Amino acid sequence: MKRSNFIIIIILFLGSCSSLKTNDTQSITIYMIGDSTMANKKNPNNNPEHGWGQVLPNFFTENVIIKNHAVNGRSSKSFRDLKHWKPVLDSLQKGDYVFIQFGHNDSKDTDPKRYTNPQTSYRYNLMRYVEEARAKGAIPVLFSSIARRKFNAEGVLLDSHGNYTLITRLVAQEMKVPFIDLQYATEQLEETYGVEASKKLHLHFKKGENEYFPDGIEDNTHLSKLGANEVANLAVKEISRKIPELKKYSKLNQ
Repeated sequence: MKRSNFIIIIILFLGSCSSLKTNDTQSITIYMIGDSTMANKKNPNNNPEHGWGQVLPNFFTENVIIKNHAVNGRSSKSFRDLKHWKPVLDSLQKGDYVFIQFGHNDSKDTDPKRYTNPQTSYRYNLMRYVEEARAKGAIPVLFSSIARRKFNAEGVLLDSHGNYTLITRLVAQEMKVPFIDLQYATEQLEETYGVEASKKLHLHFKKGENEYFPDGIEDNTHLSKLGANEVANLAVKEISRKIPELKKYSKLNQ
């Protein structure tokens, strides 16, 4: 074999390997829609509150682009009504993922702008998000809401979400959408920490203890930085298990 032919073969081989490597590490985009437990927070260097979506990029490789559109106080109804969904929908490309998590604010039955009946309007809201994402070639993923820290006097962690989690699961089954049960995962997290230590997962500060909350705060719904990281860790483990295509992008598997 002539030397020139040998060199050409080597170049073609290396080019083929480079192409395979590029395909294996191509970027993917994840859009997130939901409420305050997922949302990015202002002043992250000083604000002790963090959403689990805010810290999620730390758990994926640089090939994953996360666009967190979750907004404080939104329900499956108000997120659309207040035009938060439109820019997400307009931006979706084939192969993008859409992480969908509502329920906390859908149960606000004194607020007609947010409340949804879990058996009817909430169910159809989720179905519509799924259908519209799929119409753009995107891949929807449904999440149940994270648990609230709600222990009774006997130390039993109580449910806070009623039928919203069940309906999310049923919509996922009906529409063949990946379902990540963060309520179950975070209930186990709260119970593992226990009644007192679980306060560290949320926002518990006495007056004068934290300058961001000078009057103190006892918030058992929203997450501290520790809590957000714990929830994101659980989410990525479940994502890797339920969505094998994303597993290779997880830092937990490296």
